[in-house]
Amino acid sequence: MRILIFGAGGVGGYIGANLCGRGNEVTVVARGKHLEAIRSRGLHIVEDGRTYDAVPDIVADDSALEGIYDIVVLGVKSYDMDRAIAALSPHTDERTVILPVANGVDHFGTIEARLHGRLLRGCCYILAHVESPGTIRKKGKVFAAVFGSKSDPDAVETAAGIFERAGLRCKTPDDIDEAVWKKYLFISAFATLTSFHDTGIKAVCEARPEETETVLKEIAAVARANGIEIGGEVKKAMETALSLPVSASTSMHLDFQQKKPTELESLSGYVVKEAKRLGIDVPTMEKLYSELKRKEGE
Repeated sequence: MRILIFGAGGVGGYIGANLCGRGNEVTVVARGKHLEAIRSRGLHIVEDGRTYDAVPDIVADDSALEGIYDIVVLGVKSYDMDRAIAALSPHTDERTVILPVANGVDHFGTIEARLHGRLLRGCCYILAHVESPGTIRKKGKVFAAVFGSKSDPDAVETAAGIFERAGLRCKTPDDIDEAVWKKYLFISAFATLTSFHDTGIKAVCEARPEETETVLKEIAAVARANGIEIGGEVKKAMETALSLPVSASTSMHLDFQQKKPTELESLSGYVVKEAKRLGIDVPTMEKLYSELKRKEGE
């Protein structure tokens, strides 16, 4: 089976490393110095208490792909999604299982409209980032790939088999839309709050519990207006945040610190714009988004 990991950042790189060496052909797409390091030395994974290395069968940039892939794990960030779709288009067909693990809830329609394949809706629970070229740093014990489809159970089974054989925890809930929104609730709130206050997930929840709860409730209200009831997840999200390592933060916070492109529009702006479309007030998220938009432009 030909597996393509398109985007070897914290999420894609970690998944790709664990899928290597299991009887499938694994191709990893990366760019720049990260690409050069993986091509030279493989992927180096640093977890709490252990490190290991994995060597993909093929390491390439997105212009050097060949043929059709059986499974595509789409790990790019939201601001790279259009580029990724364009590069992938010649390399998927009606049999290809496509699993996006990007943050956000607004990219599935775009992928479905522009790519041939059997699209799964999905997300991933993990705290990981590129620590240096070729090295992925995963913090804490959390990992779960969550994916599903309302119309293609065989595609779900195919993807689940790949993850299970690699020893990677996965969940295939009946209501995948609700599951994706549950993840979005957490990452949207804490990406916004950690980036705004320039501090970690646990610290912002401890120092600003009322603001944290308010932001979570505003996101849940937008979900409810879209037919997804996740209000009961607000308390769970705060409990999860308080259980994380002190050093744990979000990729958007790290991107702001390093002055890299961010997922602000997907993780904060979407809530504000969708709330406006639906006639819902989200004043706290609107204030945070507005200030982060100004900060991003500096």
